[in-house]
Order: sequence, then C-alpha cells, then structure tokens
Amino acid sequence: MTWKTCILASVTALWPMGVVAETLPTDQDIYLLGEVHDNPRHHLGQAAMIEEIQPKAVVFEQLSPRGAQIANTTPRDDLTALGEAMNWDESGWPPFRMYAVIFDVMGDTPAVGMASPFGKAREAFASGAAATFGAGAEQFGLTTSLDGTEQAAREQLQYDAHCAAMPLEMMPGMVEAQRYRDAAFAQTIIQAVETYGSPVAVILGNGHARTDWAVPRFLERVSPDLEVFSVGFVEIGAPDLPFDLQIPTEAPDRGDPCAALAPKT
Repeated sequence: MTWKTCILASVTALWPMGVVAETLPTDQDIYLLGEVHDNPRHHLGQAAMIEEIQPKAVVFEQLSPRGAQIANTTPRDDLTALGEAMNWDESGWPPFRMYAVIFDVMGDTPAVGMASPFGKAREAFASGAAATFGAGAEQFGLTTSLDGTEQAAREQLQYDAHCAAMPLEMMPGMVEAQRYRDAAFAQTIIQAVETYGSPVAVILGNGHARTDWAVPRFLERVSPDLEVFSVGFVEIGAPDLPFDLQIPTEAPDRGDPCAALAPKT
C-alpha cells in the first residue's frame, strides 16, 4: 500500500465524508481549521474538511510566502519530495508526515503562506503590535489597548503556555506579539480571498482560531461582510475555548511538554 493510499484510507476511516458534510455550513467565505500542532488526528480532520470544502486556496500558518511558492511549483505526486523541497522538517514545526495528508487532498489548490519572519514577533514583543504592523494598525484595532480583564487573561494564558518558565513581567510583550501575528494572519487571509475568491481554508493553531480575541476578531473588524466559520480540533480534557464548532479527539502520547523546562533537583 502506498503512502498516499494509507493517508486517504486513514482520512476516510476517522473522518467519514458524511459526518464532515453534516458539521460544516456551505455558505462561508473563510473556514478556519484550528489544530493542536502535534496531533495527527487533527490534521486528518483538517484534510477531510478541505476535501468537503473544496477551497480556492489553503492558507498555512506554517508556511512563509517563499514556502508557499515552493509548494505551488513542486509536483505534489511525491509527498516526500514536496516536504524536502519546502525544508519543512528543519522549520521547527512537527514532522511533515503529519501535514502531508493536507497537501495530498489539496491536489493543485494553491497554498498561501502567512508566517511572519521571526524577527517581526520579537519586534512586536519589544515595540508593540501597532508599531510593528505599521500602516493599517489603526484599522485593525492595534492602536487600542485591551481592556484589563482580557489583558490579564491573555498574560496568564501565555505564562501557562510557556510552562511558567518565563517571568510574568515578560507576558505583556508576548501578548503584543500574539496580537501582531493574529492581525497579520487576518490581513493575509483577506488578501487570499481577494486573490483567489472564496471559500478559502486556513490551517492554524487553535489559539489563533478562537472566536473571542484572535483572527476572527480582526476579520470581523476589517472585513465584516466576509462569512467566517471557525473549527477547533481540540483534545479531550483540555481547557474549553470558543469556536463555532469544536471537535474533541484523543491526545497523542507526548508526555509532559513542560518536563524539560522544570528545575533540576
């Protein structure tokens, strides 16, 4: 059995097309397909939804514009070669074999990269999201401070996400970096709709897909006429997050991700 055959068999077994069709509205411009990055089940679910949506383009958090260009000019009949051409496994993301299923079901659908240079996040950490974003920052709401309750919640979330290994005093900068990334992602997604038409599908982490303060907020603010549907593939027992549709799965056996950062005794 070939890799491609194995992938398609896995998608069909875990995410029957009839089940997917029943869960997705058909009149949306943008489908945000959130994930826990290292959960293979989530990528199988995303692939099944892309097969159902038949998007005009697929936007990836994991790809830079250059990476997307490589994805669009490299034949996709050899997934191993595609991953190597994109230098995916040296990018810091989970192995390409987890994401290959998505590229497989895409066929020739264009990929769009929305990853910002790492230096931009560092700049936002130091100088703020608005200064880093530049022109359009006011339109995206980045010149307005968050209210105290949201700011405190987001700082605590960042603190916990980094295993309490960074000083709490650094968390306002982490929140600004996240606000910058969410706004930049929304900007790229809007451009993808303008370039390719709707619908577009978006592969991104759940923290960016949540409907209360992430990418959906910026899309609603800047392009309120676009219909947006946010799916969160989550893990059973994880904290509840707001999505239009939440799909729980088992977590992979990854151990304690914070163990390596725990103080040595």
